[in-house]
Amino acid sequence: MRLTALNERAETIGLKLSQGVAEAKAICPALDVVEEDPGADRKLLEAIADWCDRYTPLVAIDGKDGLFLDITGCAHLFGGEEALLEDILIRISRLGLDVRGAISSAPGLSWAVARFDDSRVIPPEAMEEALAPLPVASLRLGEETVAALQKLGLKRVSDLLAAPRAPLTRRFGAQLLLRLDQAVGLNEEPISPRRPVAQLSVERRLAEPVQAEADILQLAHQLAETLKPGLEGRGVGGRSFELLLFRVDGAVFRIAAGASQPLREPRRIAGLFTERFTAVHDDLDAGYGFEIVRLNVLQHAPFDAAQGDFVEEDQQGTSLAAFADRVAARLGPDCLQGFELRESHIPERAVRSMPAVEILAAHRRTGSEYTGHGFSRGERPLRLFRMPEPIETFATEVPDGPPRQFRWRRMMHRVLRAEGPERLAAEWWIDEEETPARDYFRIEDEAGHRFWLFRKGLYGQDAAPSWYMHGVFA
Repeated sequence: MRLTALNERAETIGLKLSQGVAEAKAICPALDVVEEDPGADRKLLEAIADWCDRYTPLVAIDGKDGLFLDITGCAHLFGGEEALLEDILIRISRLGLDVRGAISSAPGLSWAVARFDDSRVIPPEAMEEALAPLPVASLRLGEETVAALQKLGLKRVSDLLAAPRAPLTRRFGAQLLLRLDQAVGLNEEPISPRRPVAQLSVERRLAEPVQAEADILQLAHQLAETLKPGLEGRGVGGRSFELLLFRVDGAVFRIAAGASQPLREPRRIAGLFTERFTAVHDDLDAGYGFEIVRLNVLQHAPFDAAQGDFVEEDQQGTSLAAFADRVAARLGPDCLQGFELRESHIPERAVRSMPAVEILAAHRRTGSEYTGHGFSRGERPLRLFRMPEPIETFATEVPDGPPRQFRWRRMMHRVLRAEGPERLAAEWWIDEEETPARDYFRIEDEAGHRFWLFRKGLYGQDAAPSWYMHGVFA
């Protein structure tokens, strides 16, 4: 067992990384050793990344202990780069964490200075000057490459800057010069944000934190009103929204809500989050309050403006979509299902269930109206079993008639009326060519219950035709 991380006090008494635990305890008998938990460390780093969203939406995780923030166009909101860096360092330090940072025009240089120098802002004209005195390990090279460079006496980046490039490439490969060029800004290095970037975003920074749900929902409505001109200017409406709540102690809550149709109306957008708050009420701990509230539009779609009636409501066109949105916001997108037809005449393949919000959105894109699963009334049962259930029949009319009696789920049913057969052949391009056909019957028993059953196989052609129950009518 070896040491993988040290606090400041452990460093002051002479302990080193990768040192054996037994040796470390011999140096300091009162040493407190905690077993490493990579999963917990990752969750902590992700929580800090969420917290950093207050500065920029472009946050990327770097390894096990670092973050990249692309603050292009954001620094002026915090009084400049110096003030932004100071604010980040002070706030994270107050959370009980040891933090260092740097701001420069190159992610590689910021990485190097943050880990091997003092926290500061490096102007573009001083990039090589800041990088030169740092060790070669600051270029994010592998341990073997760093060791080989040090054996040759190339211990500082300044040694590499002064050396001819061709021999370095032949000896150590192209990766060395790539990292060097990235650090001095000659080769651009993209940052991949950990979360999708919002297409539109508005936020409110509060002088006093808020705790009550009513106040948060009122702020959400105000943010939706601020968002409306931006949506109108682009000719779109929001399909997927996200409400971010930044708590004063650093915790961040993300509340997502979606809509089946593009929305601009602040009342309907705020209504989605009213339903979501009902669902997440017990999980939303306001603590000492939220200091920043932000509303993001993660997805949008073209918005077709339509003239409403005199009371500014178009109930015929929006009632179903509004109902689906409210139910999905409160209970989840999968709680309300609809049916879509598929190109198959086998009943269990002919339709598939989908979330209602997705079905309504798909019909809106094609300009059609959702009218149900498309079967004629009475031809198919209201309830179709996922898999046909075998039944036992008696006194069957051979060769193509229905049974006079059948036993299903240990209950005997006497047939009073029957319609059929409706023959469905197997789909040879999916099933085997020898798969027998099905003869379906609509059956009514003496108690008035109506069933949909079928015979698999034909008398005289197949060895032993079998009967199955596939659904029940209302």
